[in-house]
Amino acid sequence: MKFPGLRKIKHYFPVSQPKPQLPSFEVRPELDTYIVGLDQTIVDVVASVSDEFLNKYAIRKGLSNLVEHGKANLIYQELVAQQAISDHFAGGTIGNTIHNYSVLADDKSVLLGVMSANIALGSPAYHYVCHTSSKVDMNHLQGVSGDIGRGITMITPDGERTFVIDPSDMDELSHEYIPTDIIAGAAAFVVSAYPLRAVGKPIQQAMLKALEDAKTHNVPVVMSLGTRHLVEENREQILATIKQYVNVLAMNELEAEALTGFADPLKAAEAILDHTDMVLITAGPEGLYLCGHTDDSVKRESSNPIKSASLADFNQYEFSRPMLHANCEQPLKVYSHIDPYLGGPERIKNTNGAGDGALSAILHDMAANHFHKQVQPLSGKHEQPYLAYSSFAQICKYANRVSYEILVQNAPRLSKGLPEREDSLEEAYWER
Repeated sequence: MKFPGLRKIKHYFPVSQPKPQLPSFEVRPELDTYIVGLDQTIVDVVASVSDEFLNKYAIRKGLSNLVEHGKANLIYQELVAQQAISDHFAGGTIGNTIHNYSVLADDKSVLLGVMSANIALGSPAYHYVCHTSSKVDMNHLQGVSGDIGRGITMITPDGERTFVIDPSDMDELSHEYIPTDIIAGAAAFVVSAYPLRAVGKPIQQAMLKALEDAKTHNVPVVMSLGTRHLVEENREQILATIKQYVNVLAMNELEAEALTGFADPLKAAEAILDHTDMVLITAGPEGLYLCGHTDDSVKRESSNPIKSASLADFNQYEFSRPMLHANCEQPLKVYSHIDPYLGGPERIKNTNGAGDGALSAILHDMAANHFHKQVQPLSGKHEQPYLAYSSFAQICKYANRVSYEILVQNAPRLSKGLPEREDSLEEAYWER
């Protein structure tokens, strides 16, 4: 487990002890620290099109459009003929997240979903495997006879992004392929709200079984909301799922407004914290917010400038560490905010996946806490049953940095980990 951020030497643990077993690419629940993600396995295709092209195929501009397989093939073939496709990327919000986690932590994760049983060169499954970290354990995927999903991102001359989703067999995941022992040993289980719209498909029952397994074995459940449109259409079902299963919820400011009715991220976070333990809201050029609970007895005041907005002095206790609401004797809501790293990139190459990058940083910190508790159970870091290793403020910094790395590249997934030392930080930081 590679730890995120700067750490004091007293919290390091031995790395020189010989390891009695050879490394294994497959996750071993009794030995490894890992996270598990369930996703609709899908490949993202990026293409430049005209408004006339969208009208020709009756595609709603600026929205996510579900399209049947035959029509999607026609669209794809015409894009190939026009040489309009610029890139193929492995996609899926959870696939992106666990890939990024494995890159950041340099450690294992498990992907649950479907995969083509026979992978042909150039097929969606081929591109998916090529663009996924070798640290992601795919041994528990369900083989299917057809293709995995294909998502076509069509960019019009005005810069607007329109999505065409061809589900193919991505929703055919059976509940029989949900390994209870793998979920039970995980540091966290992460899923998106997208399977909730796959009405009548096996993936809904698979997702429910995974959520039940995580809840039974006290594994933190992390959910990422899909798009504003998805939240608006499935709001009641999503809220019910959050209340029953979810500990950490991630979204952007538009999805937060659709869920709560509040356009202001702080007000939205305050409302969401009545139903879950921690919430991440990415707000574009405003930066990101990380909010949650801690116990009043262990709250820690921030030494950063105190901020006020719709909530007065909202970041006063951002040096506190996150806890589950159920584990707090006197729960206190904590709010932290950070502006974009270095003021944001001079030129944003890609916004797709920035939120997934931020979420992967949070999962890394949660997994680090899980690992440290296993190897140093008597450490002062575990006097309380904390949800993460670092404070709200520190996790904010880390999530913000990872988001920046996505924004300055074309791909929605990290191709490498963060540098060990940041040139943008003063030398005094590294000499502490």
